[in-house]
Amino acid sequence: MREAEVDGLEVDHDLSDANTLALPSRAARFWRARTEGEVVQGLQLANEHGWEMTVLGGGSNVLLPRRIEGLTLRADLEDVSFASGRGDAVHVEVGAGVGWHALVESCVERELWGIENLALIPGLAGAAPIQNIGAYGVEIADVLDWVELVDRRDGRRHRLDRDACELGYRDSVFKRELANQVVITRLGLTLSSRPAPRLDYGVLSEHVTAPASARDVFTAVCAIRREKLPDPARTPNAGSFFKNPFVSEAQASRLLSRMPSMPHYPQPDGRVKLAAGWLIDQCGLKGYRQGSFGVHDRQALVLVHFGGGTLEGLLAFADQIVEVVHARFEVALEREPRWVGERSAG
Repeated sequence: MREAEVDGLEVDHDLSDANTLALPSRAARFWRARTEGEVVQGLQLANEHGWEMTVLGGGSNVLLPRRIEGLTLRADLEDVSFASGRGDAVHVEVGAGVGWHALVESCVERELWGIENLALIPGLAGAAPIQNIGAYGVEIADVLDWVELVDRRDGRRHRLDRDACELGYRDSVFKRELANQVVITRLGLTLSSRPAPRLDYGVLSEHVTAPASARDVFTAVCAIRREKLPDPARTPNAGSFFKNPFVSEAQASRLLSRMPSMPHYPQPDGRVKLAAGWLIDQCGLKGYRQGSFGVHDRQALVLVHFGGGTLEGLLAFADQIVEVVHARFEVALEREPRWVGERSAG
């Protein structure tokens, strides 16, 4: 069957509005799946034609090239259900196409605890375990039970438990072995009706005092993020562009001897996590702009697109930031957004 004869298949689809960096990009073929059956149908198309497959969510944590060959698939399943579990537990099942922030707010309205610290993170629920999203001392790994997906290799539905997802710091099996081999369709979370505020991370404790409701924490997180982070709808960006780096205890000690006020977070494995935004800021790069791209003037961890730029230009700009930070601190920054088409990134 010719491509033009496949109902629902869009050819030469514009993705400029489908990534929060607003980078110019087009998909050779685009398939939007609103049901699990349509996900299977899209995978069958890719297999029949031998197309490479790119799975795209809300476009909030990806870097898109000018053109994506093969088939670009987006799973827009939008169902959400709540069920009481044992004791205070409440089980939430959410379709991959549900907006993450909308899900958080819906849970907060029900006075459910567990993801209120993750408010205002852009993107869709299906992408949350891929990146193991986290903020203010909480990660989705803390509440994730399972991920349901359809595997391109056999066309069947599978359910992976949390351990099988191999969640790490902004990492998972979905960014490695299973990248573009599976399509996430649904998540299972376990939240709690018992108040359990997590206020021990950074500035959050300054904005919320105990006793606090889930709504109090949610509102504070939203206020902090809006104050520090640009709205992608107004100022295109991909959120945090660099991961917070981990260094050895010895290297952290050397840096602290030079800069006693440096934020640092000792880890259970003996390493020390540093704040990438602080390192960039100390290099005098906050607010720095070159051509179409710049470092945000309130949050140095965010790179913004002023318009007219390309992926190549953004990567070159980011490389400058990495080089300056390494030259001063001997700390290597790693990119957080996934570069679509970069095979080594999965």
